[in-house]
Amino acid sequence: MPASVPAPSPGAAVHGQSPTGPEREAARREAARLEAVRRYDILDTPPDGAFDRVAALASRLFDVPVATVAIVDSDRIWFKAASGLDGVRQIGRDPGLCASAILRDGTTVIPDTLADPVACSNPLVAGAMGVRFYAAAPITTPDGHRLGTVNILDTRPRVISDDDMATLADLAAIVLGEMELRLSALRAVRAEQDRRRAEQAARTRAERDKAALAEFASTLQRTLLPPALPTVPGLELACHYQTASPQDVGGDFYDVFPLSDERWAFFLGDVCGKGAEAAVVTSLTRYTLRAAAQHHDDPRAVLSALNAALLLDASIGSRFCTCLFGFLEPAAGAGFDVTVASGGHPPAYHVRTRPGGAVRVDPVHLRGGMLVGAFEEAAFASRTVHLEPGQGLLLYTDGLTEARLADGTMLGESGVADFLSRRTGPTEATALVEDAVALLRDLPQDSGDDVALLALSVPPHDAGGPGVSVSAHTSARATDDAGAAGRKD
Repeated sequence: MPASVPAPSPGAAVHGQSPTGPEREAARREAARLEAVRRYDILDTPPDGAFDRVAALASRLFDVPVATVAIVDSDRIWFKAASGLDGVRQIGRDPGLCASAILRDGTTVIPDTLADPVACSNPLVAGAMGVRFYAAAPITTPDGHRLGTVNILDTRPRVISDDDMATLADLAAIVLGEMELRLSALRAVRAEQDRRRAEQAARTRAERDKAALAEFASTLQRTLLPPALPTVPGLELACHYQTASPQDVGGDFYDVFPLSDERWAFFLGDVCGKGAEAAVVTSLTRYTLRAAAQHHDDPRAVLSALNAALLLDASIGSRFCTCLFGFLEPAAGAGFDVTVASGGHPPAYHVRTRPGGAVRVDPVHLRGGMLVGAFEEAAFASRTVHLEPGQGLLLYTDGLTEARLADGTMLGESGVADFLSRRTGPTEATALVEDAVALLRDLPQDSGDDVALLALSVPPHDAGGPGVSVSAHTSARATDDAGAAGRKD
């Protein structure tokens, strides 16, 4: 049977002499081995059931009182698992049975430790434990480094067969497999941490770059919602915004802004998610839509520009949004022509009063409009709606349609249309928004999501005709007990 080999002190000089060539090579190998031990990050980790089962299995298979899974450090033998060594976590390396065993490629077997010149002085042999038999199989990495051993110890001399040694080697291979799985998991966690740090760095760079843009872009980045709606001659505007939670930054957005003396643009949408990351997307979305509206006459082209910007910005990740974007122009006769494009957003509602006072509600369906920022070749749909005096247009985010009724079902698009058709109030923008806010307030459950509303209406002829200029801006937060919106004129 093979015997143990004394563990060298790699690289040590004797009586001040320089290390010899073999000593330098031994020191180099030991340094590489210790680097491999550190790579697996196994030392001083908590007990692990997988390694404990290997030690227990070795004890049962070989009918020995002690079995261990040991890692050889620079100055100690550390037990990742031990069966029969209660309370012992580590022992000194020199002199050490494991330290000798890792110098061999194959299994080390000492049938009688008292007959072995090195093992006989080991504390486990000479001490109270009285170990008389020792066998160990090295835990060897794919690149040839022996990290430690799987050991079996007995208090009486004994002999084991070649099959037994092969079984012990298999147990050592199982230990290495568990260590490889653990290392793979650690690498995955570290890679995820590195990825998040890289994303944060990219987000920081993106914010720094955006800050160097024109002053209005910088202002839009700091403000997710416009402080007030503009005054559009001959048109009434109203809006409402409330967040689902005062602790979260909402992902809904809207805006109305002039392009010329007789042309305006508007948009309303919803970013996937909430919080700081959604705020970054919202900021970029508002800036891009404002900038693209200056260069495109087709609202579909504006949404295409936003789609490209979201896909190119590294700070956005996999976030996307839905959006309605449109242009407003005074019609030749009376009222306004509204050309609107959809990027996967719920339809707006065209509200008008029929003769006799009945209300007609028509959804402005735009079939084929895809999510913005999700697909490189996204297609968008557009449509022109004519708003005559006394007619209105209501845009909303899915916080309205996903509000829950008493039976727990969602209000849905059909529920919104039904609510609008049953209204008895006027079709002015302010009334549309206030009634929708009242609907949300009266529902038995919170919407659970942010809600943004934007309404446009043309005042009736008897309200002052095309010269009337009215703008209302309402806002609310989830912390408002009544849920009602304050009004600014």
